[in-house]
Amino acid sequence: MKIVLASNNQGKLAELKVLFAPLGFDLVPQGSLFQGEAEEPYNTFVENALAKARFAAEKTGLPAIADDAGLCVQAFGGLPGVQTAYYSTQFGYPKSDAHNVQALLEQMEHLDNRNAYMVSTLVGVRAPQDPEPLIAVGKVHVHIAKQPQGSHGFGFDPVLIVPELGQTFAQLPEETKNQYSHRGRSSREMARLLQQYW
Repeated sequence: MKIVLASNNQGKLAELKVLFAPLGFDLVPQGSLFQGEAEEPYNTFVENALAKARFAAEKTGLPAIADDAGLCVQAFGGLPGVQTAYYSTQFGYPKSDAHNVQALLEQMEHLDNRNAYMVSTLVGVRAPQDPEPLIAVGKVHVHIAKQPQGSHGFGFDPVLIVPELGQTFAQLPEETKNQYSHRGRSSREMARLLQQYW
C-alpha cells in the first residue's frame, strides 16, 4: 500500500521512514507529489495533524499519515506546544532549529524547573473525508539541558535530556533515540493501528 507522508520536514521524514520500514508500506513524501502545505490553525496537535493528513489525501487521492509534534515546557504552562517550530520568531529570531534552541535556553536561563515533554501525534486517513482517522500519540518526559550537547537529530534534540539515560537525544544513536523518543512511541502505536485496521 502506498501512503503519503504529509510533511516537508526532512528530519521528520527521515525518522518516520525508518520507523515505518518494517511494515512494508511504500511511504512517499508529499513534496515529491505536490507543492504546498496544509494550514495549521488549531491549538492542539491532533487537530493540526488531522488537517495535514486530510490535505495530503485530498491532493493525492492516496491514504495519508501526518505528524504534529512539539515541546511542552512545564514552566511555560505547556507552551510552545503546537507553535514549537516557530518558537524563536516571537523573540525576534528567524525561524530555525538553532534559533529555537537559543531562544529556549535564554528564556529558561534563570528557571530551576526544567521539566518538559515532547509530544508526537500521528494521524492516518484512508481518504480526505475518512470518518474514522487513526490517532496515535507518543509522549516522552525530558529535562531541558543548560547548553546543547550532541550533534545528531534535529529540532530541540541537543537540549532534551532523557532522564533515564542522562543524555540528550542529539547524543544518542538513531536506534536508541527511536526507542525512547516521542515519535518512536507514536510510530509504534500507529504501526499497530495500521496492521489492525487498514
